[in-house]
Amino acid sequence: MGYLNNGSNDSVQGMDQGAVIRSGKEILLQAFNWESHKHDWWRNLERKVPDIAKSGITSAWLPPATHSFAPEGYLPQNLYSLDSAYGSEHLLKALLKKMEQYKVRAMADIVINHRVGTVKGHGGMYNRYDGIPLSWDERAVTSCTGGIGNQSTGDNFHGVPNIDHTQHFVRKDIIGWLQWLCNSVGFQDFRFDFARGYAAKYVKEYIEGAKPIFSVGEYWDSCNYSPPSYRLDYNQDSHRQRIINWIDGTGQLSAAFDFTTKGILQEAVKGELWRLRDPQGKPPGVMGWWPSRTVTFIDNHDTGSTQAHWPFPSSHIMEGYAYILTHPGMPAVFYDHFYDWGDSIHNQIVKLMSIRKCQDIHSRSSIRILEAQPNLYSAIIGEKVCMKIGDGSWCPAGREWTLATSGNRYAVWHK
Repeated sequence: MGYLNNGSNDSVQGMDQGAVIRSGKEILLQAFNWESHKHDWWRNLERKVPDIAKSGITSAWLPPATHSFAPEGYLPQNLYSLDSAYGSEHLLKALLKKMEQYKVRAMADIVINHRVGTVKGHGGMYNRYDGIPLSWDERAVTSCTGGIGNQSTGDNFHGVPNIDHTQHFVRKDIIGWLQWLCNSVGFQDFRFDFARGYAAKYVKEYIEGAKPIFSVGEYWDSCNYSPPSYRLDYNQDSHRQRIINWIDGTGQLSAAFDFTTKGILQEAVKGELWRLRDPQGKPPGVMGWWPSRTVTFIDNHDTGSTQAHWPFPSSHIMEGYAYILTHPGMPAVFYDHFYDWGDSIHNQIVKLMSIRKCQDIHSRSSIRILEAQPNLYSAIIGEKVCMKIGDGSWCPAGREWTLATSGNRYAVWHK
């Protein structure tokens, strides 16, 4: 099946904070979708850990593991309860132990923009947290979402109390909780949910306080579209700049998901591959400006799965993976594609990951874009890998190139 031994990840366990970003050799797995809570998830994942490890995955992002009002985990209340719709605390810890044995880091989904109250307080709102750990009062909730705290430092998440991160006691308690997730529960990496909801400087403080090995933030806002047709603009510089600004705000301690690349790539594969070269000749997403802080992806539990808010065109999935798994940045594979779309897709993705590892492609690898036409895109990465996607016929010049893998509308060569 073209598996790669994950021994190259041995040194990652016990890495100092920042070493993962310096090496840039991460391959992430989003290890759930929107329906996972219905399927005894911690047990399901535990069975898959050996396969995840030998495929070359370095970090697996798990769904929110704490008690939540919604089964998917994104309406948390008691942050210290690890009994969730995904399974019991006992099953979670068994999964994390197995991941540690196989040297796959566990990434916790950190949902700290909002928190459901336990009792009504000021104004008759559920803005108090009596009777559970982190028993905050109304000061912990922003004034714009029913509390008596300060105004939000970001965008509001509507319908539930938003946490006021300007309060020192709130930040102290969150850092204590994050330290507990790392030191007692067994998580090593963080994914920050709804990172637009509070200032990036607080993410910096939380990373410095808890010291995860690797962090990535979900800073998701809309790409640039022009009326009247609302077709995707060619120039997405302001979109990628907003993500860059967020990364900067974290003191460069966190990476961010490359929503710009996703937005461009899923239009490009429909016969507009010219979009994949910006006016400076670079990749047009965040990857083209700051690849060492960029996590590229095709779909996630929001954009794809049964939510399908912004899905990648299903008939072009492998072109998408051929692009992100050969390019700079740190690629993330979606559970659905890897495990639910059949053995052929799984094995093709594993093969691309194997090429990436064997040819030492990493987040900072150089890239030369050779072609960016409507039906053909090609590039040389790290001077070791050459790839093409699209219907156009193309292969690299020179006898030093050997075809490594190919599929529907994609091919990859190495020296």
